[in-house]
This record gives sequence, structure tokens and C-alpha cells, in this order.
Amino acid sequence: MKKSFSTRREFIRNSSLGLTAAGLGATHPSSGPDAATAPCRLPREVWVGTVASGGLRAETAGEMVSKVIEIMEKMAPFQPDIICLPEVFAYTGINEKFEIREVAAAVPGPVVSPLQDFARRHQCYVICPTYIRQQHHYYIGAVLIDRGGKVAGEYLKSRPADSELAAGVMPGPLDPPVFTTDFGKIGIQICYDIKWDEGWHKLKAAGAEIIFWPSAYAGGRELSGRAWRHQVYIVSSTLKDSSRICDMTGEVIAQTGRWQSQWVCAPLNLEKAFLHAWPAVRVFPEIQKKYGRKIKLTTYTEEEWTTLESLDPEVKIADVLAEFDLPTHYQHINNSSRMQNNKR
Repeated sequence: MKKSFSTRREFIRNSSLGLTAAGLGATHPSSGPDAATAPCRLPREVWVGTVASGGLRAETAGEMVSKVIEIMEKMAPFQPDIICLPEVFAYTGINEKFEIREVAAAVPGPVVSPLQDFARRHQCYVICPTYIRQQHHYYIGAVLIDRGGKVAGEYLKSRPADSELAAGVMPGPLDPPVFTTDFGKIGIQICYDIKWDEGWHKLKAAGAEIIFWPSAYAGGRELSGRAWRHQVYIVSSTLKDSSRICDMTGEVIAQTGRWQSQWVCAPLNLEKAFLHAWPAVRVFPEIQKKYGRKIKLTTYTEEEWTTLESLDPEVKIADVLAEFDLPTHYQHINNSSRMQNNKR
């Protein structure tokens, strides 16, 4: 351990690279004199849309669904791959009185069905949260609709709030499903689920690359914290305040706000890895020399994180990691845990 620590200090002292994004050659593919030869499209580009329904009012749940679909139609020019809607959006902000046990429906049901039509028309995945009935129980859930308009699966909120439990809502299973889409693996957590670790840990361990978070509230720093702790993209869709798309570093890629209040749609690059900067930094010069603009390296100095991102359709991040024998941050920590436990 002492030898490794000394080597690390010596490297930092002698290296002319530094540990900054600029020092590691984090360049945009369209900058510089040779921009015309640089890749112009990300290798696994996924366009993600999210809705914020705060302030939206309707007489009935059906009318609310129609209003939300109108918002979704505004994203159509961006050809989104997937759109996430807020938690039980159809039953929030409506004048019609209801009991959860009366409106909870077997999937697909009256809320999901119109979204199936949208998904089919726009060849887009949709995450539709609603009240779900299973036999004699009812849950808060989120239904995943595929590009053909078919139900691909559902997630049942595992940690309902106290008021929801009092209203008869049942907790869902503690093992959340991971859904395989045509662009990658995704997971879902809902609102109060953010207060517990296990669902997020299990989704990461099962390979989820994006976790969608339909919610009644915006989450703020909690959302960013979950992103960097689990090294996943997180997409929120909320009933109030802003909906966000967060990078795996916790930084906000896009969010709703005063001038774009109801929706945002932005691209994510899934050919990206989150690394522990040390000792990976020792091979960064070799990666830069071989791949140049095809790879983007961004290191966060104080946290000592690095993101390694492919900007070329022919360069797969998994291949680069294997070539230079680089574990991801997640693998690095798991390996350290095993070594520590073996010494206990």
C-alpha cells in the first residue's frame, strides 16, 4: 500500500498532463482546423424527453392525458427515443374527485392506452406512471411502452409514501426489473424510492445505463447525488418544479425552467464510462495518442473521477477499457471491497 501511494504521488508531481479536462485533451469534435474530418455523430446517441406537468389543470383524468400528449407532440421534431412522464400525472391537478382503489386499473387501462397510440405513431418508448391494479391490490407504478405501442413491462413503486400507504397503496417488490430496449438497459425508480439505496444499487448491478425517476417533486441535489454515486444517467419527470436530465457525474445536461417549462429533449451518449482517475491516468497519454479526437477524456480534479467517452461510431468504450486494462469506477470499488474483506 505504501509503495502504491508513493508511486501515485511521484506520478502527480512529475506529470505534465495535470488533472483537468483541458489538460486531458477534452475537445469538441467540431472544433479546430480539422473539424471536417471529425466524427459528427455520437456512436450510441439516445434522445431522451421528459415532461414537467406543474401548473397543468384539467377537469378529468382523460383530459389531463390529452393535455400531456399535446406537450409530448411538441417533442416529435426531435424524434425522441424515449419519453418519461411524471408520477400519476393523470390524477394530479384535476377537478374530478376519485378514490385510488376506484381508478387503479389492470395494465394497459384508460391512462396507458392513449400513450400506446402515441408510442406507435412516433416509434418512441414511453414511460407512463399510473395507478395499477393487480388482483385485489393496487400500486403506484410505471408502465414501459415500446416503439410499437406494446406494453414491454412495468415497475411497481417499492417505497410508497406514508400518505399513499394510508390510502391503501401497496409497496412493490424490492427487486426492480431492468428493461432491455433497442438502445440499452434502463431502470425505473419512483419519487420516495430515492430515499433508499437498494433499488438504485440493484439496477446498477444489473446493468442499467439510464434510470428514470417519475416523481411528485424535483429532487434537486438528491438526483445529482444518485447519478454520481451509481454512475448512471438519471432522467426525472416531475409534478412540480423542474424535470431534469443528469449526466452520470451528476451535472445537469438539460432541465425545464421558466422559458422551457413543460418539456425538454436532449441526447445522451451511452458509449461512456465513469472511471476512478488513479491509477487509470497513467495510460491516458497512450489513449490520447492512439485515438485522438475519437475519444473524449474529462477528469474532475478534486473528486478524481474521469469520464471516458467515444465520439466515433467505430470505437467502443468496452473495447478501449479492455485494451488498456481499465476497470470502471464501479468495478474498481467492488474490487477494493473484495480485497479489504479478504484481509478482515
